Parts: sequence; C-alpha cells; structure tokens
Amino acid sequence: MGILKAVVFDLDGTLIDSAPDLRVALNKLLAEHGRPPISVQQVKMMVGDGAAKLVERGFAATGSAPAFDQLPALTTAFLGFYEGNSADLTRPYPGVMVTLAALKARGLALGVCTNKPEAATREILQHLDMDEFFGAVLGGDSIDGARKPDPRLLQGVLDMLGVGSGQAVMVGDAANDIGAARALGIPAVAVSYGYTRIPVHELGADMVIAEFSQLDAALDRLP
Repeated sequence: MGILKAVVFDLDGTLIDSAPDLRVALNKLLAEHGRPPISVQQVKMMVGDGAAKLVERGFAATGSAPAFDQLPALTTAFLGFYEGNSADLTRPYPGVMVTLAALKARGLALGVCTNKPEAATREILQHLDMDEFFGAVLGGDSIDGARKPDPRLLQGVLDMLGVGSGQAVMVGDAANDIGAARALGIPAVAVSYGYTRIPVHELGADMVIAEFSQLDAALDRLP
C-alpha cells in the first residue's frame, strides 16, 4: 500500500459494545408480539447486517421469522425503541478512546463505516464523545441499497475523507468488514473480541488483534 492516510472502522463489536442496548430494544419489540426475550449473547450473533436483519433474526430465534411485508413496520418499531436510548448501556471497548486520540495525533483521517442506521450511529458517537474523532460517518441507510460487504459504503467513506483505497486500512470484527475491504483492495485488521459468527482467524484479515490498544502498533506492521 502507499502512505497510510486514513483508518476506517466498523462500529458495533469493533469500537463499541452495543449489544446490551440492542437487546433491550429488541426484547421490547418481541414482548409486544408475545415472544420470549433473547440474551445478550444471542444478540451478538445477530448483529452486523442492519436493523431489519437484526429484527428478522430476533423473531426467527423466538418462533418464526416475520413475513416479508411485515418487516419494514417491525423495523420502524424497533428503531423507535432504540433511537434515543442507543447509548444507555453502550460503551467503547477498552483502549478505544486513547487509541483513537493517538491515531488522530499521527495525522490520520478516521472514518466510520457501519451497517447500523446513520442516525443511531451519530447519536451514539455524540453521546459517547467519540464524534470529534471522525471526519466521515456512513451507515447502512446512507447510500441506497449499499450495506457492507457492498464496497460502495466503504468507498463513500474514503471519498468523504479524500483518500484513495491505497492509502487506507479497514478495521472490523466480522466478514462484512473484511469483504468490503477486499472488494476495494484495502488491507484489513480484525479484532478478536467482536460479534463475528465466523471464527476471527477464518475471516481473511491481514492481521488480527486481541485488544484495540494494539492497533496503533499493528498499523506499522501491515505490508
């Protein structure tokens, strides 16, 4: 790769542990429809493909998946429970704030590329005092029909940051993150503590780190 100028991050399972708040909102929706609650661990295995897919998986795990024509209304109801309460229990992972500050001090541009809706993403970043780090933020509803691993979302973040694919690194926890990076020819770093349904060492990342605080040094070791 060329000179590193930017680092782009996934959100859930990479920068923040959001499963507790997602669980609260999803369980409220499930309860309204007579479904039993699900656990935090179950939610972690459902996250990563956007709000509608989370709702679909939640219903499938507690009885049966909703009909296709019911999903939009159920997703809207879920977001009604979630937005405004999306950072009640959500916290950055250990080392995230210090490491982001260190990367910023290196002169690197930072961005967020997530399949979470953009409004909820910005709400969380602002509530956790993380928004100041990022020069670009795109969510799963920011570009019509583009969710990771579709590379258009990641390309949109790079365009906003004003950097080329040969000048950036993608950091994430799941197959969608690595897939988007691969589609653009961008090096990828995976964190091992996230929400992936596939063993992290099988994701195909260029490097795996166990703690976010290891990222600064890991960037210097990438090819």
